[in-house]
Amino acid sequence: MKETASAQNIQQHLSYLTETIGVRLAGSEGERNAALYIAERFQDYGAKVAIEEFPIRQRVVEEERLLIQAGDRWHEFPCSLFSSTPGTNGKIVEAPIVFFEAVSQQHRKDLSFLSGKAVVHMGSHIESREYYRRLIEAGPAFLLMVDIRHPGSVPIADGMFPAYTSAIGAVPTVSVAYMDAWKWKAEGAKSAKLMVKGGMQPAVSQNVIAVLPGKSPGAGAIVLGAHHDTQAGTTGADDNASGVSALLEICRVLNSTQRDREIRLISFGAEEQLSEGSAYHVCRHIDQIKRDTKFVFNMDSCGSLLGWTSLVCNSSQVFTNYARECFESRGEYLTIETDALPYGDHFPFAAVGIPAFWLLRHNCSSGLFYHHQSNNNISKVSSEIIARLADCVAGLVEGLGSGPFPFPTAIPEEMQAVITRYWNDLFVKEP
Repeated sequence: MKETASAQNIQQHLSYLTETIGVRLAGSEGERNAALYIAERFQDYGAKVAIEEFPIRQRVVEEERLLIQAGDRWHEFPCSLFSSTPGTNGKIVEAPIVFFEAVSQQHRKDLSFLSGKAVVHMGSHIESREYYRRLIEAGPAFLLMVDIRHPGSVPIADGMFPAYTSAIGAVPTVSVAYMDAWKWKAEGAKSAKLMVKGGMQPAVSQNVIAVLPGKSPGAGAIVLGAHHDTQAGTTGADDNASGVSALLEICRVLNSTQRDREIRLISFGAEEQLSEGSAYHVCRHIDQIKRDTKFVFNMDSCGSLLGWTSLVCNSSQVFTNYARECFESRGEYLTIETDALPYGDHFPFAAVGIPAFWLLRHNCSSGLFYHHQSNNNISKVSSEIIARLADCVAGLVEGLGSGPFPFPTAIPEEMQAVITRYWNDLFVKEP
């Protein structure tokens, strides 16, 4: 490559997205401003750009309050409304507390004892439509979701899957801090009061699509992706201004190279609502994607100052090995994961059979200690690390940009079956 990624440019992108724009919640003005900034930079770097709009539901909350009764006194605690769930219309809802060890107790045949209760739900991810259906049919007053991956002292912003809530419905659901839930249990808390003014309302999100043309129209395309939206209350420096900044630099670097294949660089909106933007894009362009896309490479949360780099590979073993060797040849060593992970914008592509990669960095065994929190700020990421990884991705793309494609353009059958099960359960919106 003639050009290499610039850490200075990446730092400028990080600063603009996180400090000038700030929170970029799906459907918000902040998210739209990020899309416009990204589109302008893509154009500056010589790409042909289009903005693809799609409907979503935006989380709009004016006020949220949670009070817990311990003994004769009520104490207030912080909480954060899950996206894709309703508020309380500004009314105070009071209910007795039930501590529900969901990891194991979700297998109970009868959940009716949760009816009318404030359910302290140990676990924020529900990866079973059938369990979610049974939980909602039990009729809890509201859910207090505890993220068991991160035993911290602040609520972690999150959401319920839109496919679940669309098909089954929802009750007011908020995240609460793990250590607060521990305190409630230790003190024998009996009742909770929840008030949320606001909720979900119709809105529009955007995918920003940049194209660097190839010399041979029939040679196919390579897709590179990242997402520019954030969770509530966070400027998302690592999740995912890091990936967007890498994507912009890769565009600048690759624009000076020649190739047979078209490069599509896509910054997706509404990823934090379970990849709504990438799922919309794949479903809208499914025939073209199946016909010409050789592979997709997604960058999300790839800038942690301290940690280690991982590559999720939904591809043939020989393709996985090639990708790893491409990074190692540039001095970047990776852990390789081959599980079907539905929490990235690579996944909708994998669901339709396209080999898919997700580049990320962990800094603790549960992922990232600042996951979906307000301290996911620019101090947590390294522009130098992002630049090095961007060069590796650009090198991978350049190496596969011309000539006969050397790897199977399909995902191994057993892996594809697992991906398909996740897709049908987590993404498909039943009528």
